Amino acid sequence: MARSSAQLVAAIRQTADRLAQGANYQWGHMGSCNCGHLAQTITRLDKGHIHGAAMWRHGDWSEQLRDYCPQSGLLMDEIIDQMLAWGLTRDDLAHLERLSDRKVIDALPPNRRYLKHNLRDDVVLYLHTWADLLELELVRLPSLQGIGAALETGIKV
Repeated sequence: MARSSAQLVAAIRQTADRLAQGANYQWGHMGSCNCGHLAQTITRLDKGHIHGAAMWRHGDWSEQLRDYCPQSGLLMDEIIDQMLAWGLTRDDLAHLERLSDRKVIDALPPNRRYLKHNLRDDVVLYLHTWADLLELELVRLPSLQGIGAALETGIKV
């Protein structure tokens, strides 16, 4: 899962809130789909710019991520670069497009675990749940680092 940071959690929540408030959502549009909306938040590019960048190469986000090459010079790969720099992984983005990360699914309420990847409300729920999980990691990290430091110095915890 993504490398957690307050900045990433805020970007995911902002994306979820924008979608919940009625932002244009279209799963088949590279700039208005699940990943496209998160890309808008992170890169500050509009949906048309992201969609246009994706048209230089074949495929949806999953295929773009599979063919990603940081040295290609393609704008789509630069967009992916920016998203990866925020702590996301290519797997995170592929899961976001299909709402399929098992850790996120398992954290959902039992009656909401069967998400449709192209339903706005399901995307919003997935994003909020993912942000909650990442936020929990942020809370745990300082205490885990403290335990690691104590172990290194021989202090009993």
